[in-house]
Amino acid sequence: MTFPTRRAALLAATGLAALSTAAAAQTPTTPAPAKKEQSTQVQGVTITAPGSQDMKTSIDRRSYSLGKDIQATTGSVADVLRNVPSVQVDVQGNVSLRGDANVTIMIDGKPSGMFRGENRGQVLQQIPASQFERVEVMTNPSAAFSPEGTAGIINLITKQQRGVGTTGSVRANVGTGGRKNGSVTLVRNTKKLTLSADAGWRRDKAKGEIVDDRERFDALSGKYATSHQQINFASRGNSYNARAGVDYDLDKQTRLSAEARYNDVTYDTDAGSFYDGKDVNGAPNARFQRRADGQMKRSVAGLSGDLRHKLSHQDEEFTLNASLERTRDAQITLADAFNQLPVVSNYVERVRVGDELVQGRVKAEYKRVLAGGAKLVAGYELQVDDNDYDNYGARGPNTGALVVDPALTNQFQYDQVINAGYVTYSRVFGDFTVMPGIRVEEVKIDTNQVTSNLKDSYDYLRAYPSLHMQYKVDDMRQVNASYSRRIQRPSAQDLNPYRIYQDPYSYRQGDPRLKPQTTDSFEVAYQRRKGFNYYLGTLYWREARDGVTDVVRDLGGGVLLTTKANLAKSRSGGLELVANARLSPKVSYTISGNAAWNEIGATDLGFADKRSAWTVSGYAALNVQATPKDFIQISGFAIGKRLTPQGYREPTGMVNLGYRHKFNDRLSGVVTVQDALNTFGDKLVINTAALKDRRTMDLDLRAVFIGITYGFGGKGVPNPRRAREPVFDFGAPGGGVSPM
Repeated sequence: MTFPTRRAALLAATGLAALSTAAAAQTPTTPAPAKKEQSTQVQGVTITAPGSQDMKTSIDRRSYSLGKDIQATTGSVADVLRNVPSVQVDVQGNVSLRGDANVTIMIDGKPSGMFRGENRGQVLQQIPASQFERVEVMTNPSAAFSPEGTAGIINLITKQQRGVGTTGSVRANVGTGGRKNGSVTLVRNTKKLTLSADAGWRRDKAKGEIVDDRERFDALSGKYATSHQQINFASRGNSYNARAGVDYDLDKQTRLSAEARYNDVTYDTDAGSFYDGKDVNGAPNARFQRRADGQMKRSVAGLSGDLRHKLSHQDEEFTLNASLERTRDAQITLADAFNQLPVVSNYVERVRVGDELVQGRVKAEYKRVLAGGAKLVAGYELQVDDNDYDNYGARGPNTGALVVDPALTNQFQYDQVINAGYVTYSRVFGDFTVMPGIRVEEVKIDTNQVTSNLKDSYDYLRAYPSLHMQYKVDDMRQVNASYSRRIQRPSAQDLNPYRIYQDPYSYRQGDPRLKPQTTDSFEVAYQRRKGFNYYLGTLYWREARDGVTDVVRDLGGGVLLTTKANLAKSRSGGLELVANARLSPKVSYTISGNAAWNEIGATDLGFADKRSAWTVSGYAALNVQATPKDFIQISGFAIGKRLTPQGYREPTGMVNLGYRHKFNDRLSGVVTVQDALNTFGDKLVINTAALKDRRTMDLDLRAVFIGITYGFGGKGVPNPRRAREPVFDFGAPGGGVSPM
């Protein structure tokens, strides 16, 4: 097998689009009718809740409007995702789909470095939700998408200004505890040109407490040694984001697009911790106090270019996208520690964990409508990842006498090249639609633990099939069935074999030979619409092997090491129900529930047999249009007890309140209350023969926001010629993501 060099591939990601664009501009074409905005669904029936269009489903995805979610006005992306069926978001912003945290998050159909890596939860809690108008959920994506993300894909659809001329909006929100956010959007539409830009800023504050109680088994005495650690912290988060885009029609067949995005997130944290350890006889043997100032900083800058060209045959279209993105991460901690046991000592330590990812992508796709209405989509995709980690640590009696500590300092490099080709074919047979697909990927990975001089390299070639079927029972009912094979590749940090310091009693370590998790996913869904009411029921089943999971081991002396391992096998399945309905012309509700069963083969983790459990979770919202200008919303979610490889997580939930008043057609105001009952938290229990651990995080997220939104410019009358056609979707078999 041959692969393009890393430098050549990255150059290709920025240069290929420009070359193809120039060629297309010189290609003579036959005039054709103006392009219509493309549909999100691939082919087949789409059922929509009429009027409000809060929910839409197609053969390969479900789309949920954020228009009625008042939390979207003042909250973050993490806040609104908690209100989307199938999606769960924990107290730290980590996202999962039906309990699986291996989720790919996109913006307008394109992967983003903002949502990769260990700190993506903090980013999701800082990106303002007001930028987006819909959320697409694909739990079984087709072969036209990258198979990365065993749980599926969440696609955030950016808001589009559809008025003629110049339009825009301004938002500003002020919350308790010093929380603030604001954004501005501008769009200029002409006959051939659309210019758009938006920018936002958000400030958040939070405080909380972490309590960790451990029991470690001592084989010599047959007893347990115990420890207690308490951490109190306060954090302040700031984020800035900006986007600028241009769309230009060379002619009726050719559209060129370019976009630049930038996001910067910073979290500053002050923390104080106390640790007390006892031996198997209950006598104190370890005690320390620690004061730390920390900062997490992530910046993402990206450029992309698109070409969409109608070929001479009106049923043919060629699209090309190239993008280059750089993500920089840094976590810096300066800590003062005072040890009382086993010896009295003082020291200062400075630790920095940093990484930089440069990712280039090129994707070309050809679509054609065949005889009988069948649709063929074929494409090629190249992805190149260049990831460098630079970890540094120093210790000393004071800040002026720090000495580099080899246990805290190392360099790690990770390079990955993916070549992929795919094809999907969809056809309608009366009331029946079928869409098979196949994707083949060639992957090469190189790792280099520079400090330890440990190099590794491996490659593999795999195929990922998919199948989607849809049957139209009548105009109000349909049945969907689907299958897909997906993987979850270990992250770069998961592959780093160097032991990374976190605090005096916590370390982590990766494994360069980890295999990707492979999941086969099956679903059957029944949908019904009756008047303004919409109902959806989904049965799903998943078989996974080689799942990458955290394994916590006791190194002795109260020190725990978190490593990564491949589980032998796991299975999960369940029933998900969603309803969106009206109780009266002024009162409506949305409710969803998921009853899931999960089984983990964990014999390698200290358990005698397979472990299994049921989890029940749900979301509900009550909407009241009290007057034509006043809208009230009460919403909340609950997540039941969840199984983990070595234990479980306890139930949690949240209740939110919202009120919106429309002063006139341009100005509206909102008041929201987040986590009104202050119930959201995280409790993790590890329960093995060798280790018993209970870790509780109580985070004060309760906040009240007051905000205003002002729109200006055109009256929102669509211009069908210049309604912005979304940029190329990095996987949609239909060839584009529409804001619907």
